[in-house]
Parts: sequence; C-alpha cells; structure tokens
Amino acid sequence: MIYNTDPYLKPYKEAIDARHARILAAREHMAGKGLISDNANNHLYYGLHRMGDGSWVFREWAPNASRIYLIGEFNNWKRVDAYSLKPIGNGNWELTVPSMFLNHGDLYKLYIEWQGGAGERLPSYAVRVVQDPDTKVFSAQVWDPSGKYVWKNGRPRKKSEPLIYECHIGMSSEQEKVASFDDFRKDVLPKVSALGYDTLQIMALQEHPYYGSFGYQVSNFFALSSRFGTPEQFKRLVDEAHGMGIAVIMDLVHSHSVSNEKEGLGMFDGRNDLYFYGGDKGYHPAWGSRCFDYGKDETVHFLLSNCKYWLEEYHLDGFRFDGVTSMMYWDHGLGKNFSGYDCYFDSGVDESAVTYLALANMLVREVDPEAITIAEDVSGMAGLAAPFDSGGIGFDFRLAMGIADNWIKIIKETPDEKWSMGDIWWKLTDKRQDEKTISYVECHDQALVGDKTLIFRLMDKEMYFNMNVDSGNAIVDRGIALDKMIKLVTIATAGNGYLNFMGNEFGHPDWIDFPREGNGWSYKYARRQWSLAEPEYLRYRYLRNFDSSMIKYFKDNGILSGKPEIIVADEEKKVLIFRRKNRIFAFNFNPVNSFENYGFAAPGGEYEVKLDTDEKKYDGFSRIKEGERHTAVRADSAGECRDGRWLVYIYLPCRCALVLEKVS
Repeated sequence: MIYNTDPYLKPYKEAIDARHARILAAREHMAGKGLISDNANNHLYYGLHRMGDGSWVFREWAPNASRIYLIGEFNNWKRVDAYSLKPIGNGNWELTVPSMFLNHGDLYKLYIEWQGGAGERLPSYAVRVVQDPDTKVFSAQVWDPSGKYVWKNGRPRKKSEPLIYECHIGMSSEQEKVASFDDFRKDVLPKVSALGYDTLQIMALQEHPYYGSFGYQVSNFFALSSRFGTPEQFKRLVDEAHGMGIAVIMDLVHSHSVSNEKEGLGMFDGRNDLYFYGGDKGYHPAWGSRCFDYGKDETVHFLLSNCKYWLEEYHLDGFRFDGVTSMMYWDHGLGKNFSGYDCYFDSGVDESAVTYLALANMLVREVDPEAITIAEDVSGMAGLAAPFDSGGIGFDFRLAMGIADNWIKIIKETPDEKWSMGDIWWKLTDKRQDEKTISYVECHDQALVGDKTLIFRLMDKEMYFNMNVDSGNAIVDRGIALDKMIKLVTIATAGNGYLNFMGNEFGHPDWIDFPREGNGWSYKYARRQWSLAEPEYLRYRYLRNFDSSMIKYFKDNGILSGKPEIIVADEEKKVLIFRRKNRIFAFNFNPVNSFENYGFAAPGGEYEVKLDTDEKKYDGFSRIKEGERHTAVRADSAGECRDGRWLVYIYLPCRCALVLEKVS
C-alpha cells in the first residue's frame, strides 16, 4: 500500500484503507462480482436506437416529468399524442416510432412538461447535435448513415512514456475559420507524425454551445461536436492516426456541465438536482456551471457509460480527465494552498467524486487494457496516479502542472544570472516516486489571452520584428536559446511523459483568442500559422527542427524509462548536469560565460554528442563540432577527484545544452 512506501502517509493509513474499502463497496454495488463495463450501458438503452425490425425506440430518464413529447421535422415540431412518450417505471419514458417516420438527418428535440412548467430539451443521451447556422439554435439529429464505418487499423500498443501533442481541431487551420476533422487529418496529422509525437490529445470533442469555451463547457456528453464534422470523419482521423502508430486520447470533461437548459442538462425535467448536487453545491462558483452529484447512482451510470461509449464508438486510446481538482474538493481547490497531507483526507474531500474516478479508471482498463488515463490535478492528491491495488485511485499519469507555473515565475521574476540550478532541478524532479507524471513547459493554458507562451515571454514584441535569421537581435537570440534549453531540460527530467501544445514546437507567435463579441467575432487569433515554420529565412523553422530532433531522440531511445540522477548543480557558473540511463545532459544557463574543459564525474568510457541546442540547423552558433567525442579519464591523486572516479571534460558554451551518449 502507498503508506508502506511513503512514510508521510502512515498517519493516514486508516483514511486510505477506508477510501479503498469505500471504492470496493461501490464497485460491488454496481457490478457485484462481475465487470463494471458490463453494467455501464446506459447509452445502449437510453436515447434513440434502431430496432431489428427497422422501427425506432426512444427512451429517456426524467423522473420529475409529467409528460414528454418527441418533436421534430417529422411532425412539424408539434406536440401530438402519437409522439408522446409513455412512463415505464423508475422515472423512465419510452416511445416506439415506425421506421418510415424517422430518417437519417432529421432534427428533433424533447418537449418536457412538469408541475409548474415546461420546455424544449435536447435528449441527455443524444449522440448527434447540430446548430442552425442562422438561428444558432441546437437540435438533436437522427444519425443513421447507410453502412457503418469500417476500421482499417488496429489500436497502437500502450504508450508507457507518451509524447503528447495537444491539439484543438477547430483552430488547427491557418485560415480564419473553424477547421474540420478532414482538414486536421489531411494537413496537421502528417505534421504530428513527422515531428515524432506518438500520442494525440484532442480538446473540445464533446458538444459545447459556446465555441470560445475551448470545449470545457459541455452540454451534450455523448455527442461529438458537429462543428468539426461527422462521426465518420472523426473515425477516419482516428483510424489514420492509428495507422501512423499514434494513439488518440481525448479531453474528457466530467468535472462539470454547462448550466444551459435548452442545450444541456440544466433543469432537464424541471429539477435542478437531476444529475447534480442540490443547493449551492450544485453550482461552480468560478465556472458558472453545474456540479455533478457523484454519489448518485444515475449520475455515476451516466458518466461511466460515457467513458465506455467514447472508447468503443471511436476507438479512442484513453482520456485526459479535465478538472480533477475541482471534482475532488468541495471548494474545488479555489484559492487553496495544498501545503500538507491533511487536505487529501479531511472533510474537504468529496469522497464520492474520488470513488467515481477510481471506478472510471477500472472501467477503462476493462474496456481496453492498453488505454491510458491522465489526471489534471493541481492539488497533488496522494495516490491519485497510484495503482488501485496499492491504495491509489488508478490513473496512469498525473500532469506535472507546477512545472509550467515555475518556468513562468523564473522568467518573470529572476534575471538570468541569478537562476538557481538547484531550484530548477528540484522543481523539475519533485515527484512522488509511486506515481508517473507528464511534464510540460506549456499547454493550451499558457497560450490563451491573458497569458503568454514561453517564447513570447522571452521575446515579447521583438517576435513581431526580428524573427528573420539575419536580424542579429540579442533579445531574440536569448529567447531562441533558452526556449530550446528549457524544453530539453523539462523533457529530460520528465517523470514518464511529455506534452506540447499545437504550434508551440515552432514558437507560434501571439495568443489564442476565440471569436467573441469583444474582438468582432474574429478568427484571426483562433488559428495556427503553420507557414511561418517553412521559410529558411525565418527562425521558426529552426525551432521546429530542434523540437522534432528532441522528440525523436527521446522516443527512439526510451530515455524516460530511466531515472534522472544529478551530477552537477553549479550555482556560480550556472551549469546543470545530470545523467539518465547511459546519457549525460549538460546545460550552461550562463548568459555570457562559456567554459573550456568543464569537468564532471561520469562512468568511464567514450561519450559522443548526440544533441546540441547550439547547432546551426537549430538556429544556434555551431560552437560545438557535430558528433564530437569525449573520453573519460581517471582522476589522479593530484586532481580534483581523489576517489578513483572518472572525469569527462567538455567545452560548454553559454546558453547551450548538450546530450552526450556513452558509446563505448
């Protein structure tokens, strides 16, 4: 158990055991001795389904309703008895419709009446929702194309050290528009493959009314966002990614639901607590959204069925669970300083949410043992990414969210010459030993309006005028050098995986600002300017070259399976050197001083420079000979090393990083 490997958890043994028992009880309550996945099939029962005889059956759960009508194009949106659902017990309603009255592409909704009110609603299990381009009104759509999609490629094997390319389909085009699944498949997927990333993490797949929410205000949990295309087009994207050996995971939003009533689950049948907590607990104070009641059987079945649906229907390879911190704590972690272990086990934890997350991880393993799960959590909840059998919640990975924040803090507050090598090393490697983590310098968060990407912080307005290779601008030179070094030191110390947001590999300029009233509904900043990385006269190209070389080197050599070990943290010279597997990573963060014959302890043998941030093809100054070799020498009694160790001496230019591989 996790309290046997972490002495700081021993005082919480009773709480950890109680949590473990609580999860086991919930599992048995749901599945008995069977599988959770065999009991998470709400999506196969509720919603609209074609029967064997060609007729349609529609079912909905709405226990507070007094009457429900199916309305749509097929009956001129009228409430008529022929399309009135019948109550069949336990809050369930059902309607059978002959085949000739519903056709592929037809639009429909529910009209629900309850004591004291009524309103149009979208079915809670709708798998296709579309928006009228003129009225902006959303409707469910019958989706029954002739012939099912035929999958051509199997799922890739499990990514134990995923190299993740985070992306948003809609803003992936260079054109000022909402890009489609087909656009991404044709234009961006080949770029991801060429860069060497092996995992695609896609945002905003679940339907959401407001495009600018980045997909985090979900209204229809089973519906693929139609603004990007059809289910078949998305399946083809996933299929082709699999053919390239790229796993596809999605941002899964189970942390909250949009509060909209006509589009979402808010006040679905006249009750405000159908799927959500009642009272103030049911409303998120910062996001303006609804909070799920994870202690309610119907909610748990809804969400677990949702997990199973996305895995099976679209052959996805796992999930990045959004907003896990918000789920696990009654205060959603807002303004909270998680400074000790007490807060992981006290009354501030929503144990029902923790139980749900454990059940979700179990279900994912049952459906696809090769799938991965990643938790977005800023609290550091102990056991979150530890195996369930060890007393954990079962995520494969947690995002190391503090790393990006720390880089921002360093760049904003500390002059280069005062950077602490020891502090950088500590912040990069301060991880629980019983958990795997995904490190990153920047995700989509750092690119949004109100924040800045790493390279924009380093260069600011100079990016607009001096990204020409002949500019000779000192600010840009610094930014280019540090951008490469920071990314390399972050991936080199990563726990077990690394993430990059779409376009950051070549230092995409500007922020992300989705079309809204405040910018005249412009798409100017909700796109990616891929063409900037093509001309040889612009420096973006060389940043992309480095990112690709870095990613491929780590992927080809399985470096993240080893543990980083510190060798040097030279605060005076600003040199950081560490070892991982049979490679040595040497960083000189000194802004002005280069060092001849910089010596450090290393195993005996010969070392070859395999990656050099200062190479010309990476927009460096080529101060190191490509493929340069260094032989370790034994320190004699008069040397600085008196214990029989071996020393390697290298030339280490300022603002340069080297990767040396032991070749003999």
